[in-house]
Amino acid sequence: MKHSNSLVAAIALGAATVITLTSCAGTTTEPGDEAASVLRLGVVTPLTSFAPWEASWANQSPYLQAVYDTLLTAEPDGTVTEGLATAWEYDDAKTQLTLTLREGVEFSDGSALTAGVVAEQLIKFRDGTSENASLLRSVEGVTAPDGATVVVTLAEADPGLLGSLTKNAGLVGAEAMFADADAQTSPIGSGPYVLDEGDTVIGSTYVFTAKDDYWDADAVHYDEIVINLYGDATSLMNAVKGGQVDASASQTPTQIPEAEAAGFTANIRESDYTGFLLVDRDGTLNPALGDVRVRQAINHALDREALVEALAAGYGVPTTQIISPSNPGYDEALDDAYPYDVDKAKQLLAEAGYADGFTLVMPSNDFVPESEFAIYADQLAQIGITVEWEKVGDDLFGKMLGGAYAAFSMLLETDTSMWNSMQFSMLPWSPWNPFKVEDPKLVAWAAELATAEGDRADEIAVEVNEYIVEQAWYAPSHRLESAFFTDADTQVELQVDNAYPYLWNIQPAS
Repeated sequence: MKHSNSLVAAIALGAATVITLTSCAGTTTEPGDEAASVLRLGVVTPLTSFAPWEASWANQSPYLQAVYDTLLTAEPDGTVTEGLATAWEYDDAKTQLTLTLREGVEFSDGSALTAGVVAEQLIKFRDGTSENASLLRSVEGVTAPDGATVVVTLAEADPGLLGSLTKNAGLVGAEAMFADADAQTSPIGSGPYVLDEGDTVIGSTYVFTAKDDYWDADAVHYDEIVINLYGDATSLMNAVKGGQVDASASQTPTQIPEAEAAGFTANIRESDYTGFLLVDRDGTLNPALGDVRVRQAINHALDREALVEALAAGYGVPTTQIISPSNPGYDEALDDAYPYDVDKAKQLLAEAGYADGFTLVMPSNDFVPESEFAIYADQLAQIGITVEWEKVGDDLFGKMLGGAYAAFSMLLETDTSMWNSMQFSMLPWSPWNPFKVEDPKLVAWAAELATAEGDRADEIAVEVNEYIVEQAWYAPSHRLESAFFTDADTQVELQVDNAYPYLWNIQPAS
């Protein structure tokens, strides 16, 4: 999940007071140098919760990876590898997964990692309030036949489960957290660092101190990690230019030249897509959106080449599909399924009974420049759609995912797996399908994809992508080329399926 992203981060929750620490910046300890090495990360996404069963991921992953391990981990290219589990095996039906836990792992309170703790943790995440709880929706039960073995029984095969266990679904906290009223702010993990609650200001600055006896010492590159939360993209950019952070994700491509001018390296990746989610596909809130011709008209109304220039300073690839080249369902031809054609868009609206247009209410916020909303509104106005932007604050995500809007502009991560893409936004239980629209074809494809392998799995992925483009469930504009900025003392290896690089892949420049 992946889920959330750089712009999501930018528009996420409200302003926070930034406290700039005076710690040494991204330097390693040299022989004879007793100063601690510190990595200062800049973020604009506040932490939802340290409680693993409430945890988000994507831009919040560095907070969580500092203090927790996951059952499995992922290489930068997405390959699943060992974590707290050193071995894993499915039965022939792929509905029972057996995990073997690493020996000798302790949480920061001195308690031991056991299969019982893991089993309870998985169930708590499945039944918890994380926006990604659906990652474990297929989990029917979890048992611990002995102290080092966890058996996960699934109601149906889930080809995305191993990947999910590398993210927030695989976080494991100590048993003492389960009934702790302070679990949201006081983590007890087995990860490489512990939260320094004395120096931490929740909602502003988080300080993590390295453990002396962490089981994977090679993954610990700094004595201390400081995560500074900034209230908006401009504040974060000012911190980058002022040398107050060593590394940070970009919030908009237009910041790339500024960061490079300040001496930072822009490590660029292409993955997230931006545009509109046309979520009211049954026309429950806005009847016009229930007509596929209207949704197709919106797609034809977008001048994507101009949007890439205006919104991303040219750092983007125009597209009409939400699936990226790293996903087996990607089809290059679908990048241009809806050419910019105002006359065609008007024709489709007329055929749908909206020759005079209609009004579309969508949310706006303070974390995205007003000019972006104005550009979108202008392009839709060209075909007769009047956009009424409704200013939303910290409740933006709650309102969007709660079905308060028939459509909204957003930037979301893409996934390397069609299965995960479907779970995220295409199925009745998907969190980013707020009206819970059920399309029998998509449900059937998802069921087949659960056990399909090889060429057939790839064929289904392409069929799904072609279908959702034809049905215009989305009106994407472009895949964004986002950047992760690092100063001269820091280097990074980007993660293919996460907005923020994994913490252990940010390290001192060699």
